[in-house]
Amino acid sequence: MTSELVVGDYFKHLKEKNKYNKYELNTIQNTVQNLIDISTSSKKPGMLLGNIQSGKTRSFIGAMGLAYDNGYDVVIIFTKNSSALVKQTYERIEQEYSEAIDQDQLAVYDIMKMPEKLRNYELKKKLVIVLKKEKKNMERLEKLLFEQYIVLASRKLLFIDDEADFASVAYENVKEKNIVELRVIAGQIDHIRAKLVNASYLQVTATPYSLYLQPEDMEIHKHKRYQPKRPAFTELVPIHNRYIGGEMYFELSKIEDHPASYIYHEIQEEELKILAKSDKRRVKADTLLTNPRIEGIRSALINFIVAGKIRNLQQCKLGDRLQKYAFIIHTMTSKSAHQWQEDVAVLMEDKLVEALKNDPATFKDLILQSYNDLKRSKLNDVAFPSFSEVLESVKESLLDQELLIEIVNSEKDVENLLDKSGQLKLRTPLNLFIGGQILDRGITIGNLIGFYYGRNPQKFQQDTVLQHSRMYGARPLADVALTRFYTTNRIYSVMERMHEFDKGLRQAFETGANGGEVTFIRKDLNHNIIPCNPNKILLSSIHTLKAGKRLLPIGFQTLPKTQLKPKMNKIDAYVKQLRENAVKVDTEDRRSFLVRKEVVVRLLQQIAETYVMQENYEWDLDQHVAILNYLTEENETRDRGKIWIVLRENRNIGRIRSSTNSFEDSPATTQDELKVARKLAKTVPALILTRQNGLLEQGWRGGAFYWPVIVTPETTQTTIFANKTID
Repeated sequence: MTSELVVGDYFKHLKEKNKYNKYELNTIQNTVQNLIDISTSSKKPGMLLGNIQSGKTRSFIGAMGLAYDNGYDVVIIFTKNSSALVKQTYERIEQEYSEAIDQDQLAVYDIMKMPEKLRNYELKKKLVIVLKKEKKNMERLEKLLFEQYIVLASRKLLFIDDEADFASVAYENVKEKNIVELRVIAGQIDHIRAKLVNASYLQVTATPYSLYLQPEDMEIHKHKRYQPKRPAFTELVPIHNRYIGGEMYFELSKIEDHPASYIYHEIQEEELKILAKSDKRRVKADTLLTNPRIEGIRSALINFIVAGKIRNLQQCKLGDRLQKYAFIIHTMTSKSAHQWQEDVAVLMEDKLVEALKNDPATFKDLILQSYNDLKRSKLNDVAFPSFSEVLESVKESLLDQELLIEIVNSEKDVENLLDKSGQLKLRTPLNLFIGGQILDRGITIGNLIGFYYGRNPQKFQQDTVLQHSRMYGARPLADVALTRFYTTNRIYSVMERMHEFDKGLRQAFETGANGGEVTFIRKDLNHNIIPCNPNKILLSSIHTLKAGKRLLPIGFQTLPKTQLKPKMNKIDAYVKQLRENAVKVDTEDRRSFLVRKEVVVRLLQQIAETYVMQENYEWDLDQHVAILNYLTEENETRDRGKIWIVLRENRNIGRIRSSTNSFEDSPATTQDELKVARKLAKTVPALILTRQNGLLEQGWRGGAFYWPVIVTPETTQTTIFANKTID
């Protein structure tokens, strides 16, 4: 029988201080109730599930207070393997529980700095012990519980595993050192937990869904089943109304002229190579402000300075306190690369100051270019300063040396740079941090309005990749409007897929759709669809399938007109034949007809032969064909194995979207063919087939071509299709 929770002084103080809303209160209460009622362990933990930078710490601190009121005596918090994060967590706990500490009711300890002898008086208090997931810390904990202070082992303990990333999808080689270490640490936790008589275990994370959303008993096409590992219970951390996450960077960014559509700036792979190691032949001091090979980093630096001063001018006009701002360059872990990037950034700053003094026309042009870029994303309800105001403010800023450029590549660097709240200290109005792996680990960076990113996303776990960016969290929209994100198309595309993956899985869990389950599949050597262990997927190769999803080629040019025409003549004839031999024609839209899957596959193969994919873009036709195979065969209706074609001709769409200078990705209009396709695609997919005129003035080569868009059926359950896995 479930006992009613007691709300005592510990939680009352927190509730009063933090003013939890009803959704937060519900999450906290349910978490503690489940910890009391349900047996948990590191192998079957309770799960507190939130988005990246969405208030997970706030929720678990609240759960701690309520747990203390309901019989728990000791909370042991595991952080990632970072001394800076231990410090950040320690200081946050001290701040939150300051009343209880002042009243001598609770004590907080960093396990590596605990006093040698605690008296019984001290041991009777409620305790918080913070440690990082590292071998020596774990050994110290075991000694503490079973040798030094044996009384603690008999008390009611709560383990909180913060940022429990080893529970999430591990899609890098398991022989990698950090994965091996995490497994060792997990073993040590299990060993300690097994020796305790009264302990609960709570994991706090953002992306472990794949371990437990898979159906318990799954069979696809009579292949072997996959049995998932699930937590004992899961509570969702509510998303507050000031939260900025992947929706801003990967969904709203697709809406033309929306402020979010200007955030992403594409950089070239060559530029990342130039910034990887010192190369003064390709990066010369006298061409730093004009060299097209480093346009990305130059634009990033200038935009950061200009954006920071625009925000300060806006704050000044409103009578608000002037904020300090941050920018991150995060491309690799090599210290020599960090030093080279600092050299380039410092020299670029010097050249800007030199131009300000000696070449005011060039300086003005650079600032105007940045001003015009940032002005495009202005908010209607926030006054935008004039160019003359911004120009003078930028001049002042550079002459007053408001820009601070610092390398952060060690634990020591971070610890020295943390402020009293545990965040990276912003010493000047404009702070540019250059770093590597140390920035992976959840360090909070306030007022981040610029990010230059170049890490290889194929080698990291999903939660790590997304947290690298540090762009998620509670942020003012006025800051977001002037935020700029610089990376390659390849990396941006992978991060977009990760966002879709994360969102699709969370939605399935929140809504209970599909029974709160998500299917993971892949194709085998014979191109059959089989279940896939989510712990083996390569997230850079996935597609998240859900109802009404579009799949299409992006980033291509057509063959030259003379080569294109004969191929198009054959495709036109083939499309005409498909239409004449259709299984069924829709009576409402005579341009829509139902055909067999096999003929559509052949059509797509012919269309692919008319494309020239641009650098860093690809159309993985094999993957799309495999997805079509799955979508057409997974239903039991009479239309199984068929696909609707929605044909539209005489279309004129530009190759490049003028507002963002990026490749067009929406050849199908939402009010016509996309609307029709989604209406028809009930149980089988639809293929929107737009015949574009390919005009020269629109960036094409003067010849007509087909641009296909696959639309998934209305009945599609959330499914993760992995084209590549790690065996």
